[in-house]
Amino acid sequence: MVQYVIESLAFQLVFIIIYDVFLRRETFFQWNRLYLLGTCVLSFLMPLVALDIFKSKVPDAVAVYTPFMFSNYDLETNTALLNDTNVAQQLTMPWYGILFSIGVVVALFLFLFKIRQLYKLRKRGEKTVYTDFTEVVLKQSNSAFSFFKTIFLGDEIKTKEYPNIIAHELVHIRQKHTLDLLFFEVMRIALWFNPLVYIYQSRISEVHEFIADAKVAKTHRKEQYELLLSQVFQTENISFINHFFSSSLIKKRIKMLQKNQSKKIWASKYLLLLPTIVCILFYTSSKGQEKDTDKEKDIIEVKEAPVKQDVIVDVPFAVIEDVPVFPGCEDATDKRACFNEQMTKHIRKHFTYPKEAAEKGIEGRVSSRFVIQEDGKIGELQTRGPAVILEEEAIRIIKLLPNFKPGKQRGKAVRVPFVLPITFRLTPETDKEKLTKDVKTALLRKEQEEKDRLYKDAKEVPFSVIDEVPVFPGCENASDKKACFNNKINEHIRKHFSYPESAQKEGVQGRVSVRFVMMEDGSIGKIQMRGPDVRLEEVALNIIKKLPNVTPGKQRGKAVKVPFSLPITFKLQKKNG
Repeated sequence: MVQYVIESLAFQLVFIIIYDVFLRRETFFQWNRLYLLGTCVLSFLMPLVALDIFKSKVPDAVAVYTPFMFSNYDLETNTALLNDTNVAQQLTMPWYGILFSIGVVVALFLFLFKIRQLYKLRKRGEKTVYTDFTEVVLKQSNSAFSFFKTIFLGDEIKTKEYPNIIAHELVHIRQKHTLDLLFFEVMRIALWFNPLVYIYQSRISEVHEFIADAKVAKTHRKEQYELLLSQVFQTENISFINHFFSSSLIKKRIKMLQKNQSKKIWASKYLLLLPTIVCILFYTSSKGQEKDTDKEKDIIEVKEAPVKQDVIVDVPFAVIEDVPVFPGCEDATDKRACFNEQMTKHIRKHFTYPKEAAEKGIEGRVSSRFVIQEDGKIGELQTRGPAVILEEEAIRIIKLLPNFKPGKQRGKAVRVPFVLPITFRLTPETDKEKLTKDVKTALLRKEQEEKDRLYKDAKEVPFSVIDEVPVFPGCENASDKKACFNNKINEHIRKHFSYPESAQKEGVQGRVSVRFVMMEDGSIGKIQMRGPDVRLEEVALNIIKKLPNVTPGKQRGKAVKVPFSLPITFKLQKKNG
């Protein structure tokens, strides 16, 4: 999120610099208005865009490896691989979140205060309704400004100035300039810390005045209009109304009225926006390619605990409680995702397409299996592929793997079998997505076959492997119902969480492990829990009992029971001092 905000600010700064240096002094006022509105919106959208055309291509000889390979099944243990993402129950807002919220509240309060000012002026003033606008005369004032279809005029404004002012403000009304200013006012509330939004609003207000001046100058004598603009009057201090007598703009408006119409050739300056956008897209696409494996890190998921075993034997990577830790991932929040990322880097770093295989056109997939042992070392390496020369290359890559911090099941170091396919493919098919698609298709087919075998007649199917997951109310139209389920259940926990006062006073804290079953009719049943204190267990039980009925999960088209486990952490905050 922080990186997104920084990138948006950087893009806005680039767009404003281009505007101030090349476009601000030109008389293409309507184009300038579109530029300011468009680039502000683009600055918020472009950090989210990653185009495939700008992503780098893989080399002629490539090794294909994807984190999806970890979502397989261990055929020897016949254990389904389950999603094991840790849940961090963040029940308190961080300091920067509190600071941001305070800023938004203050900015919103100021906005509402300005709206109230306008309401009071309209209520006190003498109103006259015309076809195109409503005139509100303010007593003992020489102000002149418009807001939507209302023109506020001070009763001290001279009669001879009245037609020019009305004509000027009608341009604001007809072109709906108030909407532009309100758009940036909303940006100021949501992004109160961003100084560039204030600059954008100032620039758009300036363009509005230039547009209105240019329109009026076509039908009124320019000399009289310039004389009117040379006067400095009092004005209301409201940022989202169109001032007529704005002292900060008087000189600029006079200069712009005196300026000759810009030559059409100078409109080509707007083409500078194209290479700027291309450069930004190149940056965001390249950045997006590097972070593909990290997209889900900001999503809070609920942990699906594996089925308990009486005897701990080899435990597959996907269901083990504490995964093996790849060197460098010790401090990672999601060690499984970090393991995937580091494994990808290792394979790409050490991969070399055997020259002899390349010359003979030998290609294909080498399936490798090895065990991360109790001491963290690699052992029992087995490979199978289309040619010995490719198998030897896969063996060489795996033997270069470092020692890991061993995986643990119920606190005990165990052996972790691991299956890894590496695809060797020559040109012309060098596109990364095509290669990855082939690997994923094969793995999906294998996964589905194993799933059908394991759960053909099962009455209970784990959440992580079921064909159609239970649907939490509100997730019916979600593209990823599993992720939506995780988000919704986390929201439910936060909403109904309460820390027992007596437990707080006694310093009781810890984690309550909860297990329940979503029945064939979507109801919640068979609730079980275990925690450090009965009071914490009662809170957890109350939270689960308040869960709504869900659309039942289905396996091979049939509604089945879906067991689900999650931890709820009760943690006391340390008091400063």
